[in-house]
Amino acid sequence: MCTDGGQADKTGTQGTYPISPWHTNSSPPSPPAPALTPGTEAVRLGAAGAPSDCSRMGGRPSSPLDKRQQQHLRGQVDTMLRDFLPCSCEQLAASVLRQISRELGPQEPAGCQLMRSKKLPRVREHQGPLTQLWGHPPRWQPIFCVLRGDGRLEWFSHREEYENGGHPLSSVALTGYTVLTSQRDYLCLLDALCPVPSGGHTQEEPEPLLEMPVNFPLFLQHPFRRHLCFSAATGEARRAWRLALQGGIRLRGTVLQRSQAPAARAFLDALRLYRQRRGHFGEDDVTLGSDAEVSAVIRTEDPAGQGRTKKGRGMRGGCLPIPGEVEGPLETCLRGRVDTQLSRVTQKLLSTVEAVLSTVQTLLAQGMDRLSRHLRGSPSSTRLRKEVYSFGEMPWDSELMHACYREAERSQKRLGQLVAPFGFFGTRSLVFGAQDLAQQLMADAVATFLQLADQCLTAALDCTQAAQQLEKVRGRVLKKFQSDSSSARRRFIRGWLLCIFLPFVLSQLKSSCKAELPEFEGEVLAMGSPALTIEGIYEDIVRGVLLQRIDGELKKALGVSDTSCTLDGCSEAPWDPTGLLGHPLNCWPSSR
Repeated sequence: MCTDGGQADKTGTQGTYPISPWHTNSSPPSPPAPALTPGTEAVRLGAAGAPSDCSRMGGRPSSPLDKRQQQHLRGQVDTMLRDFLPCSCEQLAASVLRQISRELGPQEPAGCQLMRSKKLPRVREHQGPLTQLWGHPPRWQPIFCVLRGDGRLEWFSHREEYENGGHPLSSVALTGYTVLTSQRDYLCLLDALCPVPSGGHTQEEPEPLLEMPVNFPLFLQHPFRRHLCFSAATGEARRAWRLALQGGIRLRGTVLQRSQAPAARAFLDALRLYRQRRGHFGEDDVTLGSDAEVSAVIRTEDPAGQGRTKKGRGMRGGCLPIPGEVEGPLETCLRGRVDTQLSRVTQKLLSTVEAVLSTVQTLLAQGMDRLSRHLRGSPSSTRLRKEVYSFGEMPWDSELMHACYREAERSQKRLGQLVAPFGFFGTRSLVFGAQDLAQQLMADAVATFLQLADQCLTAALDCTQAAQQLEKVRGRVLKKFQSDSSSARRRFIRGWLLCIFLPFVLSQLKSSCKAELPEFEGEVLAMGSPALTIEGIYEDIVRGVLLQRIDGELKKALGVSDTSCTLDGCSEAPWDPTGLLGHPLNCWPSSR
């Protein structure tokens, strides 16, 4: 096995191939075999061999592209942009119009009870010594690792180099990585991704990476980028790193899903439409990452059905049913394929998100109780300020929040089994979404508690009276949390049910499109807006009918319809993080 951790990650850079898991300096690789799934072309295993001869893991070498390869890559990118940009323009126009419509329309009553935390999503910075497998030949070498708040991992030759502001040996954005802590699981995963060719030598037990395996390994695996092999000194240190790295992976992966900006929404809609025109109707985890990272992954996809769907913008000249002719095939599809499983999928999503939010509420209550106890105990100024700071950092405490995140992860396998028949393979994105929801609600609740506590605590109160006031604040915050979590639960389930079933229904109806719409198409084009396309109108019809089914199922599952929460409708003023610590009481001491 050959690995190199001393070079900066150049994935996606012009003039290089995607970095293989074990970077060498050999000749350029041959094109990937057609049988490989997208993303695995950089992890090709050959026949088994000795761990030290680079053949056991068989990572293809990475090297600069020659002129022919650069020209081929440039042509692929040009083709992709030529096909994708019209979709992007259409969806951006539609997204902006929807935003304007919401702003000009009647405003709904405030639905958010908790104030919105002003702290940006982040990862708590984590640092410490590790050993890394790299070099030629590969060997374990000590390094000092730092996980930045934006989800980038950096490593230095030693701590002093980091503290003195030196440049890291290397760094990597954690988008798309998976953390593994078992050497056996890691090798089995590689064998599953890139099986040994038929007739090759196989083994019942995977070989060790080295003749002297480490006790506490940490593997960062990626479908088509360089893999990283680390080792911690203790089990506790490895656990802390695993939780921190998982948080960084989620933060980098859900940047588009978290954004409410019209441009981000438009990009995701355009991406879905672009893939549908190429024959990819199912949802998966391809949208994890930034727009640039997602676009790089899309370039590697097999354009299944590309020749069948090139009809130009908005399916002009294609077959598309009028609204009246949609109803029959749509009802047949829903009754025969969707209704039978909609209830089961809804119940599974409901049980998952309820378990996550219940754990969040428990942790929140425990944190508020802990502050009240410290107040009653007349703590020192230093200790109390430390407790207040720890409470404010709860949403970004990976060890604490792991209890919530674990509830979402437990359902991933079963959810995957339920939704796979509908072509949905984005369960990792779904789990990340549930974890993001837990973190956001915790952050909002913590911000609300600190703001309300700052308003009610005065210097005239002694410690016992202040603790009693905090008890009242605790009750108010829990009521607000229950209200917001109920609304968030409904929005979460509704949104993911639509992601699961809408592409499936569209794919089923595609073959039944019979009617030509020259007159209707002319009316649409006469509007002169790229936001209006026949394809978009058709999808809106299908979406509306499907949402009626989903809302009916949610009403049965939840009992009542929850009020949606918009960011502009929160009932509390934005939280000033300096407020609570800026007004010392006789029981909330000053720093004198």
